[in-house]
Amino acid sequence: MRVIAGTLRRRTLDAPAGVATRPTSDRLRETLFNVLAPRIEGAAFLDLYAGSGAVGIEAASRGAELVVLVERAEPALRVLRSNLDKLGLRGGVRVEAVSVAAFLKRVRPESAGFVFDIVFLDPPYDADDEYSLALGLLGGEASRLLVPDAVVIAEHRRRDKLEERYGALERTRVLEQGDAALSFYKAAVSFERSESSSQ
Repeated sequence: MRVIAGTLRRRTLDAPAGVATRPTSDRLRETLFNVLAPRIEGAAFLDLYAGSGAVGIEAASRGAELVVLVERAEPALRVLRSNLDKLGLRGGVRVEAVSVAAFLKRVRPESAGFVFDIVFLDPPYDADDEYSLALGLLGGEASRLLVPDAVVIAEHRRRDKLEERYGALERTRVLEQGDAALSFYKAAVSFERSESSSQ
């Protein structure tokens, strides 16, 4: 794998061995970031089920101000941290070695100091419950982590159809490429913000 564009263009990335982690293909990453191009500069980017970190690293390379990578599998974490070290990524890139559910339920914007403009999630394709869990939380109690016009993107198998809505999140488009697909979600209604998080 390689970083496709930006300050780290053409730098190589390692991927975990075996089939437990399935990195997003270079072609699908290029499609994803072509869509996200107007939003990526200066964005806060959350990469859930980060694996090798390829998607989050691509976001950092293209100008995202903050990238948070959430991954709990030890083999993937070792490769992820090795990729970050090899590329010299520090500061604006953070690794959270916890489950996605734990991260989404635990983190508070007022204590962490951030909310996200873009969220990408790519669970193992066979983990149907992970899609429902993560998207359900992002459309519900974890909506506090999203700016009002945030976009949430889920990568999944083309033949697997995700729900049109998860709480406040409503699907706006689907892009299909080969056996994979990207479902894009935005808030169907404005999220309510507490006074403390808006100050």
